[in-house]
Amino acid sequence: MKRFHVHVSVEDLDRNIAFYTRLFGAAPKVTKPDYAKWMLEDPRVNFAISARSGRTGIEHLGLQVDSADELEQVRQAVLAAGADVTPEKGANCCYAKSDKYWAVDPQGVPWEAFHTLIEARHYGTDTGATIAAAPATQTARCCAA
Repeated sequence: MKRFHVHVSVEDLDRNIAFYTRLFGAAPKVTKPDYAKWMLEDPRVNFAISARSGRTGIEHLGLQVDSADELEQVRQAVLAAGADVTPEKGANCCYAKSDKYWAVDPQGVPWEAFHTLIEARHYGTDTGATIAAAPATQTARCCAA
């Protein structure tokens, strides 16, 4: 089953954790010094915030899936929609190791499709892979596309 994913970059992590905890009526499932994540069922969304990029607003949107087969289905749908897809296998990102694909929608919004494999100790590593069809400045850096 797919789960919608939103990643927002924020200036003040503590203030935003308090805001979203009240808004969602639930504490984050993951809290780190630079990151927080809610895994909500109503609505079914993986909502993450981080204070890492030096800018604020939507970092990217995406779909989280439960299996490699679902990930391949999403990849095929993105290709059918006319977007190029950049693979990132075994990515260490957002305190998790995941297989993922990146794409960019017609408005230039980065989209991430991913299947989480295991939790990770560190926020992530920068792969430096350029996202296909993205402006030259956008790379598939750990959740900072």
